[in-house]
Amino acid sequence: MNPRRCILLVSANRFKEPYPVYPLGISYLKSALRRRLPDYEVLLFDCNLASLDDLATLIRTRAPRYVGVSFRNVDGANSLREGNFMSGYREVTETIRRATSVPLFIGGAGFSIFPQYFMEATRADYGLAGEGEESLVQLVEQLDAGESPRQIDGLFIRNAEAPQYPSPRSRYLRSIDVDFEEEWVDYYWKFSGMLNIQTKRGCPYKCVYCSYPVIDGRCIRTLDPGKIVDDILRLRRDKGVDYLFFTDSVFNIAPDFNARLAEELIRREARIRWGAYFSPSNLTRDMLALYRRSGLTHIEFGTESFDDDVLEAYGKRFTFEDILRSSELALAENIYYAHFLIFGGVGDTMQRVLHSIERSRQIRYSVFFPYIGMRIYPHTELQRIAMAEGRIAADDPLIEPRYYLTEGFDLERARKEALATGKAWVFPDDPTNALMEKLRLERNKKGPLWEYLRKP
Repeated sequence: MNPRRCILLVSANRFKEPYPVYPLGISYLKSALRRRLPDYEVLLFDCNLASLDDLATLIRTRAPRYVGVSFRNVDGANSLREGNFMSGYREVTETIRRATSVPLFIGGAGFSIFPQYFMEATRADYGLAGEGEESLVQLVEQLDAGESPRQIDGLFIRNAEAPQYPSPRSRYLRSIDVDFEEEWVDYYWKFSGMLNIQTKRGCPYKCVYCSYPVIDGRCIRTLDPGKIVDDILRLRRDKGVDYLFFTDSVFNIAPDFNARLAEELIRREARIRWGAYFSPSNLTRDMLALYRRSGLTHIEFGTESFDDDVLEAYGKRFTFEDILRSSELALAENIYYAHFLIFGGVGDTMQRVLHSIERSRQIRYSVFFPYIGMRIYPHTELQRIAMAEGRIAADDPLIEPRYYLTEGFDLERARKEALATGKAWVFPDDPTNALMEKLRLERNKKGPLWEYLRKP
């Protein structure tokens, strides 16, 4: 094969808390390129598995025609551990630039939120915001034909006038296989205890802080259940992977599709365990019973608060009664569940934080993960609110993490009151990683593992 007829895709993420996450987006891109551009060899490189010197050597040895870099996130979204990942990302792109002068593409969730900043910081030639499979194929086809790229969804071009952003897409991907990388599967199965896969894309909700609609769009696209199960069965057969996390923004937003997927998993005897992000609304006992039969063992509820006024201010479409009911339904089906909260966001007060903590006493056998303050992202309602309140400047790019935190929030009081409930609370600065690592590496436990922290 002509050594210049290859494309190198690089996962730049090196963040491993609370565990390293398989770079799924890169695998979807590889699948799309292999299917649509079979004359190309697609090479993958993961910065979690090898050094930047290894990256430079690979580029010089294989001389790819194009290099693409995916940026998963810009920081850890933890107000107690501030700082961003940009210096590390620039190290990656500078290594590439020193090793080759071929066109450099960038994309990923982090890029999709901060496209203009990434274009300038990395000196990339092209950037692709949002869903990238179809756009990347089009970009390669047009460049190969000697054409100036045009009419490609989400395209940013170096030194060109930036498109209006976020921009509507002309079409969305409806189905795709995923080519899991064998070496990567070995690493992440060992150190994460799970692999990840998507069943749908897009989020229709309007939570004030959330960047998912910016990254994936608001249009819900369900993928092919048969192909999803094909990929899962391959993982189980070839690598013994029997725990998957569905990385949909919210799993239970398409009940009819979810039922078809669960039935397909049961019919084909996938025999896996799985978890997903859920909203504590629009759930029934029958739904959860079906999901449980298909392998559901873990629910991570994006709850955010147990105070109804705060939930309304956050843009949530459920109440504490919904939260309590969904928790009890999960418990009745023997499904582990955790609640992820945000203390001190828009509309919250210290009194309401304490109200949430007190209400946690009513929720049985759960784990509570409170985040402190809301990370402010561009193109969100939270950005508009923070600007109106004078918390951030209108021209703040927000690449350095900025958080909305209510006046008078007292972290130590919240921690004290939470622990006094006798429930399992894990604050963002709690040293839990050692326990999780011991369970994963020494006892070979798989899955999220927070169920080992539960209390009645």
